[in-house]
Amino acid sequence: MQNKIFDIINASIAVKQGLLQDAELLKTVEQCIEEIVTAFKGGNKVLFCGNGGSAADAQHLAAEFSGRFYTDRDALPAEALHVNTSYLTAVANDYSYNEIYSRLVKGIGVKGDVLVGLTTSGNSENIIRAFEVAKQKGITTIGFTGATGGKIKPLCDYLINVPSTDTPRIQESHILIGHIICQLVEEKIFG
Repeated sequence: MQNKIFDIINASIAVKQGLLQDAELLKTVEQCIEEIVTAFKGGNKVLFCGNGGSAADAQHLAAEFSGRFYTDRDALPAEALHVNTSYLTAVANDYSYNEIYSRLVKGIGVKGDVLVGLTTSGNSENIIRAFEVAKQKGITTIGFTGATGGKIKPLCDYLINVPSTDTPRIQESHILIGHIICQLVEEKIFG
């Protein structure tokens, strides 16, 4: 069993080493930080969406902005789009699960906002549809995916495609990159 534990930890480290060696991806992370800072300074918000574990990560990252990360400071306007279960279940029931995010982006998203979609495959239809609406409204799109970027790739203004096809390893890197973004956005805005 210890060998298996060792192998899993090593696999996680290998993906993170891949991140370190990908200069283009690191530049994209830096650009995402600048976009989010610009949005917050302009009075806009950051919206997050995901499914399953990625929904949990989306909610986690939204809370880092709206609560705090390292610094005691004012809240930043960030929200995970799936936290209203009455909305979520009504739209999924009355329309389709594929509409849960796009409908809300259409209703509350405005030009200058940022939409972050976490989808390890890049093929989550509900996130793809949300990105399509975001593009129509002038909302910046940031996709957190796995290696290929999936079907959402052409809809991303910024693509953070973790160099892996293994869902748990991708999600571990998504939260690492999300934390980096939260920390550096907080530092740029609050010092």
